[in-house]
Amino acid sequence: MTMPVPVRKDPAGCPLKARAQRIRRLALEMVTRARASHIGSALSIADIVAALYGEVMRVDPAEPAWDARDRLLLSKGHACVILYAALADAGFFPLNRLESYAQDGSDLMSHISHKVPGVEFSTGSLGHGLPFGTGKALAAKKQGRDWRTFVILGDGEMAEGSNWEAMLFAAHHRLDTLVGIIDYNKLQSLTTVEQTLRIEPLAEKIAAFGWAVREVDGHDVRAIADALSGAPWEPGKPSMLIAYTIKGKGVSFMENQVAWHYRNPDAAQLAQAIAEIGDA
Repeated sequence: MTMPVPVRKDPAGCPLKARAQRIRRLALEMVTRARASHIGSALSIADIVAALYGEVMRVDPAEPAWDARDRLLLSKGHACVILYAALADAGFFPLNRLESYAQDGSDLMSHISHKVPGVEFSTGSLGHGLPFGTGKALAAKKQGRDWRTFVILGDGEMAEGSNWEAMLFAAHHRLDTLVGIIDYNKLQSLTTVEQTLRIEPLAEKIAAFGWAVREVDGHDVRAIADALSGAPWEPGKPSMLIAYTIKGKGVSFMENQVAWHYRNPDAAQLAQAIAEIGDA
């Protein structure tokens, strides 16, 4: 029997766009305070994460380990600040805990850690999230459960053979509760995806592996939420959403700049970034 879904509303009725603003601002503050990196990678998926926690996923912040919850795996684990921010914003743990990010002894490590309430799997080395998520989806199928497994992948990560093996496996086993989301910002740590290892034609390749594929503006929170809420899109097929994004989205001097994979803002840059993000 399917368990009832807990009623979840955005705080004060705020829309998804406002949620994305809040978590962008929190992520910028965390990275600046810790003198950490990967803020460009975090900002590119803010709208995706906001849609997932604001509307799409079945979760209960008061019971992070609720058995019927949907699972989210951040395969690009270096972008953890945006997921930590989203979890705190959703009420999984107090907002002031974010202040300990990347500090000695903190569970909020600089790559995503499963010690944090609401985090399913620790990731760092790329290419691990989708194989793990495939196992989760297979377990759900064998147990007759209806919870979904969402996996956020980086576009550079699509060079990892483990992802393509997982895609073959998922299609073979008809794991239609598995939903992948590719953050297609076209930049990797040091240069473009195109210069590093060409992955086009991406949608056609994934479809050829037996997946249902859709493409979306990765900063249109309404379109993202509508697409993901409707998954699975085809019975018996896993789903892959290719989200076209901009690295550093929301901060003018970070957008499409590969340097912000590793750089962190100084006080003046943080002030400018916060001003550009705006209040939610």
